[in-house]
Amino acid sequence: MKITLDWLKEHLDTTATVDDVVATLNRIGLEVEGVENPAEKLTGFRVAKVLTAERHPQADKLQVLTVDTGDGGAPLQIVCGAPNARAGLIGVLGLPGAVVPANGMVLKVAAVRGVESHGMMCSTRELELGDDHDGIIELPADAPIGASFADYSGAGEPVIDISITPNRQDCMGVRGIARDLAAAGLGTLKPLDVPTIAGEGAPTTEIRTDDAEGCPAFFGRTIAGVTNGTAPEWMRRRLEAVGQRSISALVDISNYVMFDLGRPSHVYDRAQLTGALVARRAKNGETATALNGKEYALTDTMTVLADDHGVHDIAGIMGGEHSGCSETTTDVLLEIAYFTPERIALTGQALALTSDARSRFERGVDPAFLDDATAIVTGHILAICGGTPSAVTRAGTPPADVRHIDYDPTLAETLGGIAIAPERQREILAALGFGVIEQGARWQVAVPSWRRDMDAAPDVVEEVTRIHGFDAIPSTPLPRSEGVAKPTATPEQLLERRARRAAAATGFHEAVTWSFISEREAAPFGGGAWSLANPISEDLKVMRPSLLPGLLAATQRNQHRGATSVRLFEIGRRYLADAEHPTLAIVMAGNKSARSWQVGKAAPFDAFDAKAAALALLEAAGAPTDRLQVMEAVAEGSIWHPGQSATLRLGPKAVLAEFGALHPLLTRTFDVDGPVMAVQIFLDAIPAKRASGPARSAFTPPALQSVRRDFAFLAPETLTAADLVRAIRGADKTSIVDARLFDRFAGQGVPEGQVSLAVEVELQPQDKSFTDAELKAIADKVVAAAAKAGAVLRG
Repeated sequence: MKITLDWLKEHLDTTATVDDVVATLNRIGLEVEGVENPAEKLTGFRVAKVLTAERHPQADKLQVLTVDTGDGGAPLQIVCGAPNARAGLIGVLGLPGAVVPANGMVLKVAAVRGVESHGMMCSTRELELGDDHDGIIELPADAPIGASFADYSGAGEPVIDISITPNRQDCMGVRGIARDLAAAGLGTLKPLDVPTIAGEGAPTTEIRTDDAEGCPAFFGRTIAGVTNGTAPEWMRRRLEAVGQRSISALVDISNYVMFDLGRPSHVYDRAQLTGALVARRAKNGETATALNGKEYALTDTMTVLADDHGVHDIAGIMGGEHSGCSETTTDVLLEIAYFTPERIALTGQALALTSDARSRFERGVDPAFLDDATAIVTGHILAICGGTPSAVTRAGTPPADVRHIDYDPTLAETLGGIAIAPERQREILAALGFGVIEQGARWQVAVPSWRRDMDAAPDVVEEVTRIHGFDAIPSTPLPRSEGVAKPTATPEQLLERRARRAAAATGFHEAVTWSFISEREAAPFGGGAWSLANPISEDLKVMRPSLLPGLLAATQRNQHRGATSVRLFEIGRRYLADAEHPTLAIVMAGNKSARSWQVGKAAPFDAFDAKAAALALLEAAGAPTDRLQVMEAVAEGSIWHPGQSATLRLGPKAVLAEFGALHPLLTRTFDVDGPVMAVQIFLDAIPAKRASGPARSAFTPPALQSVRRDFAFLAPETLTAADLVRAIRGADKTSIVDARLFDRFAGQGVPEGQVSLAVEVELQPQDKSFTDAELKAIADKVVAAAAKAGAVLRG
């Protein structure tokens, strides 16, 4: 919601400055997103007069001008290509150092086709004052030469951009904001000027509502003999200041009242209507062409405004293209209706159609303001366009019953944290439009019709405390219980914390990416199981099936900014058809180590780096890494590079992680340079530790020294070392405490198709040292277990 200070002062009697208004708005909970000063964009532009205009010696379409800047100095030489540039013209000159608003170009002294130019004569479009670009601006003959163009043009006051939360529908108009500022002590709210317009005779077009649920009330009147010209300059200036393009007087009046009072309305060209105008449910299969030129398919869950010919208006959201007013319009039908907020919200979401009217109706406009709004819009039309109004037709009844909230003034302290005198609370509520009826120690607070968000006593506390000042609430420490507080984190949260610390400690940088991605990004990962009906944009349409798309997009942005090594991780949720799945994902791209005189060329990441990272993080997360199986399982069309990727599993089905090189087709899709290594750890697949018993047993170091024995086996090339080591560990679980591969050899002396694998086995005696016979028995078990896995002891 955008406002200007002069517009605000139409409703608020105040001497406050823009800075005062901004500070007060932020203090009372209406967050100011920014302040834009249109005059600042015109700094460096001044009114100037063209003295001479000669053809450019090197270009037929350019002229060399001498321009009087009004500062008493020598005229400036300007090269200009505008066809209307001529001697005697008074226009707008941009001096060196000025920034052209339309394109951000900084003006400077420069040679144009061999002739030096000391600035630029500007068009309307270049200064963002209109769309005209056929020539430079021509000012009246009495325009003061040398004056600042910002001052001369009355560029306008600063525009305050306010972020209105969905519960504050009353502040979707300038008057609602003025009411809050007046309650905060920044001025006095002026009475609203509502004209008395009786009207002559009944409307020439029948008005009714056949959908009491979607449109409880439909007020309207006809006005004959109007002239739809241009809106007055003051109205156009205010609308343009808040980002609205001036269209015609009738349309501008409707838009002005919407931004001024938060009350949308619509004006129909009566000549385009056939029969009665009725608010009704749409029929399945009906279509409507809206003012944006697009056709929308309607269903019977939507409310529309239609005549005997068909649908004209998607109720409360956007008017129809066929019945809109034009310069030939002479008779109009004014519509002021109340639409159910829930119906408007659901219709807008289903059609993916947004508008300023929808943003107000779906929040809930004032249901008691229909008569006054009809009179105010009619008054503007008569004053600007003329005409003869009919009487008002009132179809239906707006839901304008007064609601009361039972309230105890002491709640301001017990719930809001600050003691506020009852007299001060009553004053604040009255300023905001609430009524107060005292019933002993308790009050009955009458809620004004424009405050749909007020339901219970805590809402009243919020109103009182925000106007009194949240900054006045004293800081009070919470009481601390005796003893040590019990841990509150869940096992899942603790797991994510361990994984996050381990990833950061390993040298990865944490990324936080959107949970929504585009359909194109989701396609390589199997597509999104959950698609949003009303996405922020097409690039944020589906819930991510993997964390890798966001990390790859972040990698691409880093590479495009010169990063030669990218190491990113993210912990978040994947959204699959069955549920949400907590996941840790890692991406490594670029150089693992930079080039140097010591190591030579830069070394890239490879699949073994991904495996090492996966195992380290799984171990930190508490996974039984000594029992994991490495299995290659790359399906056709997978995101993984065949032969350079695998999975880590507990058994054939329990997949704990995927790791390796991503498929080149995938990296090209995301415009990432070079090979990319990645890891996906499925945190919800890691088996939880047993909750019974102590967290860990007391540390009891072995009394006897361990014994190590080395074994060398011949094994088929297809046998993985992990399978062999796992088999050896299980040969004697009492005595064997560890086994690890320390050598792999293939070549001379080793039969073709086989490989030599050397394994170190650590044995731990318990209460007595091993005898030779016991060691031989354990060695026989190791050899037998290896043979069962497919390996034989080398001779």
